[in-house]
Amino acid sequence: MNSLTLKILFMVGLGLSLVIRFPYRQEQRQNTIVDDRKTSQEKLILVLIFIGMLLLPLIYVFSSWLNVANYRQPIWINGLGVTTFTIALWLFWRSHHDLGKNWSPTLQIRDGHTLITNGVYHHVRHPMYTSILLWCIAQALLLPNWVAGWAGIISFGIAYITRIGKEEQMLLDRFGDEYEAYKERTKRLVPYLF
Repeated sequence: MNSLTLKILFMVGLGLSLVIRFPYRQEQRQNTIVDDRKTSQEKLILVLIFIGMLLLPLIYVFSSWLNVANYRQPIWINGLGVTTFTIALWLFWRSHHDLGKNWSPTLQIRDGHTLITNGVYHHVRHPMYTSILLWCIAQALLLPNWVAGWAGIISFGIAYITRIGKEEQMLLDRFGDEYEAYKERTKRLVPYLF
């Protein structure tokens, strides 16, 4: 596939992710926060993710500034990227759907928050992280650029390492033994592996 096609496919995926998230974002704003663990480090992580998964890819798509970092890849990689992005978007939607009003973009517990253990959460504790990891892999496969393509994986990796433990502690503090039992029977990101 040519560069323009890959850029268009990436933008379609990006647009779909915004459409998926929008209604949950609106609903989340109406809920009262009862436990807010949003720190300056958390805000910095969100900025890093914004840069790696949105800003740099958009600069690559709409300008030639990053073209010096372009590389060639076989066409089958592009097909793998489209497939990976499709799976990522489905899992992204399903994670939001299963969480419903419990979703929050930051480390917050809202009034009436419940522990979701059904749907995709039956197999994985953090399927939204899995979907974002798949998205970042797809980004690297669809945008053959050392900066824009790989920025998502780097920013997600930093966010995952610095945030996942805090999120699990917050859920453990909120749900206690129920969350501990849930941790025992599920994997963090990939069923049967991690």
